[in-house]
Amino acid sequence: MSSITVRNLDETVKSSLRVRAARHGWSMEQEVRHILQLAVAPERADQASFAERVSRRFAGLDADSLPIPGRQVARTPPGFDPA
Repeated sequence: MSSITVRNLDETVKSSLRVRAARHGWSMEQEVRHILQLAVAPERADQASFAERVSRRFAGLDADSLPIPGRQVARTPPGFDPA
């Protein structure tokens, strides 16, 4: 592991980091590590959920104009008459 020193950090930034770290229940150092990891992590091509991706994929489709076939009985239900 390597380390880094940040000089001339504004006091309000440091204070905000302290509050943010306390909210997460970890140290300021861990908070800064977390922020840096999020900032420089390779961005995934698509971080949306499956439902969001499907919604975007079919967003331009005018679904109201699609014909909806009527319901049909899939098969004849079994009889329960004694044999």
